[in-house]
Amino acid sequence: MPRKTAADFAPEVLELFDRYVHGLLPRRDFLKAAGKYAVAGASAESLLEMLSPNFALAQQVAPDDARLKTGFIEYASPAGYGKLRGYLAQPAHAAGKLPTILVVHENRGLNPHIEDIARRLALDNFIAFAPDALTPLGGYPGNEDKARELFAKLDQNKSRADFLAAAAFLKTLPEGNGKLGVVGFCYGGGIANFLATRLPDLAAAVAFYGAQPPAAEAAKIRAPLLLHYAEHDERLTAGWPAYEAALKAAGVAYEGFVYPGTQHGFNNDTTPRFDAAAAKLAWQRTIAFFNAHLRR
Repeated sequence: MPRKTAADFAPEVLELFDRYVHGLLPRRDFLKAAGKYAVAGASAESLLEMLSPNFALAQQVAPDDARLKTGFIEYASPAGYGKLRGYLAQPAHAAGKLPTILVVHENRGLNPHIEDIARRLALDNFIAFAPDALTPLGGYPGNEDKARELFAKLDQNKSRADFLAAAAFLKTLPEGNGKLGVVGFCYGGGIANFLATRLPDLAAAVAFYGAQPPAAEAAKIRAPLLLHYAEHDERLTAGWPAYEAALKAAGVAYEGFVYPGTQHGFNNDTTPRFDAAAAKLAWQRTIAFFNAHLRR
């Protein structure tokens, strides 16, 4: 069966799904509303299943890839939840010290897709570390719906402190070259923007469809930014013009792109909202951006 794309779903269903995965619409309400758009042979339940992640289908780098050294480690977060667990991926045979990149997940914790993102970065000769914000609640539970439910229970002040602690931890790695970058997706994109306002020594930040900080906070940013937005993502892309104005006013170095015809989550190749062309271009820009700012 051909892989489903966003074009296979009514725009209204995609909007409903976006609201559902971000906790703005209960499951039963999604199913009730999406049922109006179900076609012959497809129920609202099947629509939800088709739109949900398929991690096996999208895996690009095997967990046991011999070119990499990977594993789970813990780090201390005294101002946050105390102790967090994360996934560390790096080249198995690095020549010299490497840049470090903090990878920040979506609002579901450290799922297999984000682990795969960390491995992709490691294959591009970075040390990538992806913390699991759900650690204090038992970690990513292996179920996306349950993960979202758990995520809503987190104290976000503590979770932000956990990511600040992860950045500090990465800077202590003896294999690192002293340059730290961050990349985040959706919730993680918002965290990438947040970290840029809090870490004056951050060398580069990349946010995929992330929430923007207030204009007053944007003025604190010292790191160069690379910002990716989807055209059909009113909830987040609507905030881009004001954010861009604030960045210009503050003299922040940035690049911002809105990818035509794309949906929120277009880089996530586990769901039909994935846009292969836009994702390829955004990832190429991301790697080039990190190479430019973390290796000099």
